Amino acid sequence: MNPAVFLSLPDLRCSLLLLVTWVFTPVTTEITSLDTENIDEILNNADVALVNFYADWCRFSQMLHPIFEEASDVIKEEYPNENQVVFARVDCDQHSDIAQRYRISKYPTLKLFRNGMMMKREYRGQRSVKALADYIRQQKSDPIQEIRDLAEINTLDRSKRNIIGYFEQKDSDNYRVFERVANILHDDCAFLSAFGDVSKPERYSGDNLIYKPPGSAPDMVYLGSMTNFDVTYNWIQDKCVPLVREITFENGEELTEEGLPFLILFHMKEDTESLEIFQNEVARQLISEKGTINFLHADCDKFRHPLLHIQKTPADCPVIAIDSFRHMYVFGDFKAVLIPGKLKQFVFDLHSGKLHREFHHGPDPTDTAPGEQAQDVASSPPESSFQKLAPSEYRYTLLRDRDEL
Repeated sequence: MNPAVFLSLPDLRCSLLLLVTWVFTPVTTEITSLDTENIDEILNNADVALVNFYADWCRFSQMLHPIFEEASDVIKEEYPNENQVVFARVDCDQHSDIAQRYRISKYPTLKLFRNGMMMKREYRGQRSVKALADYIRQQKSDPIQEIRDLAEINTLDRSKRNIIGYFEQKDSDNYRVFERVANILHDDCAFLSAFGDVSKPERYSGDNLIYKPPGSAPDMVYLGSMTNFDVTYNWIQDKCVPLVREITFENGEELTEEGLPFLILFHMKEDTESLEIFQNEVARQLISEKGTINFLHADCDKFRHPLLHIQKTPADCPVIAIDSFRHMYVFGDFKAVLIPGKLKQFVFDLHSGKLHREFHHGPDPTDTAPGEQAQDVASSPPESSFQKLAPSEYRYTLLRDRDEL
């Protein structure tokens, strides 16, 4: 029999202190550092990943590091599974190829990934432990509302874009694809689903998806393969992300950072007729320009300041203008938008430099009447107003400036 070992009182106190410290000290999770060797494997296997793109010399990055680490600790306790939520970081100085791959233009940039797919909207909220943790909790919540009775469809909010899935059962490949798409596009559409006997009246030809657009426009039925993620995603994205988007103070930073000039319709909120005309003409005349300019509409009352920049007031609405992030250019009489090719020429004149040139030197010689002498007319185009919504130098270290148009 081994003899008993007795600790002296000081030793006993020390041992108890170490035990209490070990029990009550929170476990600190290490932030995963990403490089070219591991980035794809780690992001592809993560349900949700929040990645901090940073530079050590950037003071905003330095301020974020302890907050990001503490938020990771909080979330890790709630989602302990290794692949449920991953907090990761990329040193953009050490891995400039990764920074270029994800088009990092400022430090720090927080991007969200789902199963390796980068989400279009990055995190732009408050940089606090609570705000970051709440953001991840929101991303982990179910984006799909279950319908218990088909009568609920009659009470849908028709100001939103609604995607409804009718499935025989939840445990199916069809629903898993739908759920994956909903996780990506839940900020753009409301997603709903019904199962079994509830959905049966709508499943006369099998599982299906229905798009209910805002207002009283007719429903649209998805005719593609429900197990093909890419086809399903592209169809739903086309319905959820309109060609002409509304700009607000909440999404202004995101839109400006896309780097494309704005073609904006300023209209009164209740003036849906002008908005519909603008949407139709953009679709008719400018669909081929989708990747070169952003088509937007804005509430005249909320965006009085940009209107004043172009010497307009809400009483002048509807007004069409281009903001190139350097200058603003006015289209002219709104009714002229109905003239075939007129709106397209306005955008073409921006890209060719004609708008900028004419503001500084008057009409091009080719635009003067026969026999009329061309002359320079000095002018100063209004400065960009929406550039002020771009990422702030008081919040980020900005890496580049925009070209002049």
